[in-house]
Amino acid sequence: MDHKTNTIKALSELGRFLSQFTTKSTLKNESVLFNDLFFDGFKHQIKLSKEHNGWFSDANILFAIESWTKLLTTEKLNSWVANYPIESVSTKKVAIIMAGNIPLVGFHDFLCALICNHEIIVKQSSNDKHLLPFLTLYLTKVAPELKGRVTFLEQKLEGFDAVIATGSDNTARYFEYYFKDKPSIIRKNRNSLAILTGNETKEELLKLSNDIFQYYGLGCRSVSKLFVPKDYNFDAFFEAMYHWNPIINGAKYANNYDYNKAVYLMSEFKMLENGFLMIKEDESYASPIATLFYEYYDSLESLTEQLKVDSDKIQCIVSNQRSEDHLPFGSTQTPQLEDYADGVDTVDFLLKI
Repeated sequence: MDHKTNTIKALSELGRFLSQFTTKSTLKNESVLFNDLFFDGFKHQIKLSKEHNGWFSDANILFAIESWTKLLTTEKLNSWVANYPIESVSTKKVAIIMAGNIPLVGFHDFLCALICNHEIIVKQSSNDKHLLPFLTLYLTKVAPELKGRVTFLEQKLEGFDAVIATGSDNTARYFEYYFKDKPSIIRKNRNSLAILTGNETKEELLKLSNDIFQYYGLGCRSVSKLFVPKDYNFDAFFEAMYHWNPIINGAKYANNYDYNKAVYLMSEFKMLENGFLMIKEDESYASPIATLFYEYYDSLESLTEQLKVDSDKIQCIVSNQRSEDHLPFGSTQTPQLEDYADGVDTVDFLLKI
């Protein structure tokens, strides 16, 4: 078998392994390859991950795992790479600097480099360092030819041909300088937003609540800003958000809520709140945790123009408009394999370095 077929086979086995860990239950499936070696170990890595990072709740870790389970199938992987000339690529060393804001956030970059037959040097965030090395061990057990292809690095990066780096606007400036002589994809802060018209159904607003609260709103695909028409009534919106109220039981979330609320009250900012979410009128796209910014628009046409100008700050737009630029409500946190961050085709980049 060729490299692509082998890798897809190994990744689909990984998908079967991950399918045992869901938001509803963790249930051992005896037919999964090498389960006796890896099942209990991965349960332990999930526990370590949660203990190490207060934002990584069981629900968030398992939601991330479940999302990958759905994507790591032979059919989906084959469909994704069908139109890329992967067989013709020459192997290079690719460094991947990963963020740690949500569980397994760097897995898509890792997957792209693996499928392109590159050697991979991973520099993980200290916030998310337990899951991926273990899953890499599983992959090399299933496909021994992958052994030695992935290195996890603590120290300074060197000896690589290209780099994919994800970080904040501040770290991006450092990355751009440091990697100026190498082919690179450098990602900065981006946020996601929702456009409301007031005609949304209850079902649509319920789906939007998942776009807002999943991962505590820490992801670049988390909706942090609403655009609403003049005189918008927020009652139906708050009603649809209410089923997420247990989120306030998370200590880190509650601390951020209390802190930001105190700041807004002391500054005499106008805001609406429901005990676990504040909404505040603000032109910025990036809102603090437990806060959602909103802005009024005059017309959808003028808003579309504004968003084009600000496109480098935006990851996803959700609305009930049927548009190729907009996602339906409830879909920001479950991207497909072909949904590339910042709209930059990672596989295409990796085939051309």
